[in-house]
Amino acid sequence: MSTTTKRAATFLDKGGTGKTTSAAHLGVALAEAGKDVLLIDLAGKQGDLAKHFGVWEEVQEQIDEGDDWPNISTVFAEEWNQIATKLGDAAVESLIIETDEGVDLIPAHPGLDSLDADLGNIDDARERYSRLEQFLNEYIDGRYDTVIIDLPGLTNNVSYNGLWATKHVIAPVEMGPFESEQAAALRNDLEKIHDRFDVAVELAMVLPNKVDRRTNLANEYLEAFGEDYANAIAPAHVPVSQDIRNAADDGQTVFALEEPSTTAERAREAFHENATALQRRLDGST
Repeated sequence: MSTTTKRAATFLDKGGTGKTTSAAHLGVALAEAGKDVLLIDLAGKQGDLAKHFGVWEEVQEQIDEGDDWPNISTVFAEEWNQIATKLGDAAVESLIIETDEGVDLIPAHPGLDSLDADLGNIDDARERYSRLEQFLNEYIDGRYDTVIIDLPGLTNNVSYNGLWATKHVIAPVEMGPFESEQAAALRNDLEKIHDRFDVAVELAMVLPNKVDRRTNLANEYLEAFGEDYANAIAPAHVPVSQDIRNAADDGQTVFALEEPSTTAERAREAFHENATALQRRLDGST
């Protein structure tokens, strides 16, 4: 168990770029490298990370039976410290689900639906954006080597909490003009956070995802991302692979496939290489 937990968040102000897939696969790759990893799903009540690891039915059953309190939305509440004091270790342990692929997970919950508005009712901006950081500092730090948080695909109070709490962003990008614009907008937003609040949030990794090297357009954007984000670009791009989608539909990552395709093998290698680089960056190494 580490004394200081490293943190990162997958985020881009656009849906469908592979944030959840990246969080899941980087988490498993780190676990396979011997790290204790916790994934936290803040991306929405649909529970995509839980589905990715085949545990959503278990989560849904708890919700249906009313055995879903406390949950991830609860930790943002002003009463969380009182709840945790009253319940002790059980308060945090009840949030966490073990998966079959070596990572632990705090799954999404329907309470996330109103969380952005609830946070918006907090007048003080620093208090509004630091609720998640307070939870991680008090109740998660030291339990795991690495925490990866999957954030919503839009800029709101929840995603700001994730950026504020982790200080490191993983931005999965597809090879297209809109993603390029959003990556630039993200970099500008991180500068604004620093200027306004004196909180430094680093663009730790720009992760080219769903890359088809057979097309000239993909190669051009891959080269452009490498030039524009020379200090943050991932060392390996993730190839487009139907196996990644199929594995997710079956409740697993490509690491769990018994007979992976060639592209799935390449994806595995890319995520391993990128996970190693991510860990070095979170550690502050070159």
